[in-house]
Amino acid sequence: MKYAIGIDIGGTITKIGLVSKDGNCIKKTSFRTKEFKSFSNYVEKLNSSIEQISDNKEIAGIGIGAPNASKNGTIETPANLKWKGQLNLIKKLKQKIKNNIFLTNDANCAAVGEMMYGNAISLNDFIVITLGTGLGSGIVSNGLLVEGKDGFAAELGHFSINKMGRYTGLGTKGGLEAYVSATGIKRTIMYMLSKYMEDSIFRSISFDNLHGEDITKAAENNDFIALKTFQYTGKILGKALANFVSFSQPEAIILTGGLVHSGKWILEPTIKSFEKNLLAFYEKKVKILTSGLEDKDSAILGSAALVWKNI
Repeated sequence: MKYAIGIDIGGTITKIGLVSKDGNCIKKTSFRTKEFKSFSNYVEKLNSSIEQISDNKEIAGIGIGAPNASKNGTIETPANLKWKGQLNLIKKLKQKIKNNIFLTNDANCAAVGEMMYGNAISLNDFIVITLGTGLGSGIVSNGLLVEGKDGFAAELGHFSINKMGRYTGLGTKGGLEAYVSATGIKRTIMYMLSKYMEDSIFRSISFDNLHGEDITKAAENNDFIALKTFQYTGKILGKALANFVSFSQPEAIILTGGLVHSGKWILEPTIKSFEKNLLAFYEKKVKILTSGLEDKDSAILGSAALVWKNI
């Protein structure tokens, strides 16, 4: 039996898994992306992890999802990675690896994964929004992934929603991911602490020590700042999703990533805002879904699906 290796290069964690064609992740590992100041050292770690997880199995190919990935095998000026400029990932990996390697935007991988294994199996038109360290997006139209000339289509995280607002990692003023992402929601907590005087657990927690699961737990405990933060974030996300419907008229928008694990706290205000802002002729025609892939393995499965799609 042949297997694919799926790799998700996230701003915080790099995840690697050995995946069968039917979508069973039989082995996985991970390491912290942020620990590597040098891109060359990072690639060395990636190589050794690939070798370790291959486990003498027959490998059909390696699929990699990464932010700002191009069709040329490079990662270019990624907003949420430490390394800047044009990073020749495939060229460096090919120095030691002889397998076929396929690279695309991480959100594109999520879209391919949903088509093969998740909630988009029966869909020809949908958008995947990944809510991780940043905000990524993958668009499928008429059953085909929308990639653009170089592979940089659908950078909706840097879609400006407020020219007077926050900067994204790429310097877009008022960019969506500055508000709707794991990083963005932390920034909103700080904003709400300055706006309101109510007691909150977050008044004694620094930005660097604040984590998304803390905000969810606080909301469950009726923390005023946490509740306001989710309402604010969901309102922005829902309105943006309603706008995105206009350019491709998807059957569904699928949300995935760490922020989605907040459940009803993020989903309820998002859906409410989405429905409020939809144009009349789109009403009741577009569903908002969460990923159909197993939470912990979704990014790995999406990257592995890239292999089966291309071989």
